[in-house]
Amino acid sequence: MDGINHTAIAGIYGLNENNSAHLHSFFAPLKKHGLDPKSCTIDGNPQMARVLQELWPNIIIQRCLVHVQRQGLMWCRSKPKRIDAQYLRDIFLSVMSINTKDERNKFLKGLYEWEKKFGESISRSPERGRVFSDIKRARSMLLNALPDMFHYFADANIPRTTNGLEGYFSRLKDNYRDHRGLAPHKRYNYFKWYFHLKPK
Repeated sequence: MDGINHTAIAGIYGLNENNSAHLHSFFAPLKKHGLDPKSCTIDGNPQMARVLQELWPNIIIQRCLVHVQRQGLMWCRSKPKRIDAQYLRDIFLSVMSINTKDERNKFLKGLYEWEKKFGESISRSPERGRVFSDIKRARSMLLNALPDMFHYFADANIPRTTNGLEGYFSRLKDNYRDHRGLAPHKRYNYFKWYFHLKPK
């Protein structure tokens, strides 16, 4: 999807986004036909990032902040009892409120302070409980996402979320529900025509 005008560029039914071969077979023809994206906002799928960077080595990968926040809050729980999770949850809650460089710097300061106070000991701890493991996952995910969270400050045309695409998928699903009886072998053409006739 074009991140500026929210128009679908291409789509296909049955694509496995965790399969590098599937992703390559989808993107390679687009490159052959002239697609040369400056950036791509993704949900954090490592296969997606890898294939995009293989095809377009100079592409900027922007992590969707909604996905970062949603996943982090899920791992921290809605009412965490651990003090480290409580502070980390507050950090995740602030992700979608970062609209200025000062707010970004405040976020980074808070994260680095949390990391110094809790993160380093979490990484070394042999604890294996489910709650602790989820906190560890939340920390790791956030630190890995951090280098690609704020490219939108350098270029206002880089979307910081995939909300435009998620909204398009939602409308597509609503339309598809009216055709639930569609035979499996006809679904490919259904979606092909949908992408063509309803690019927005």
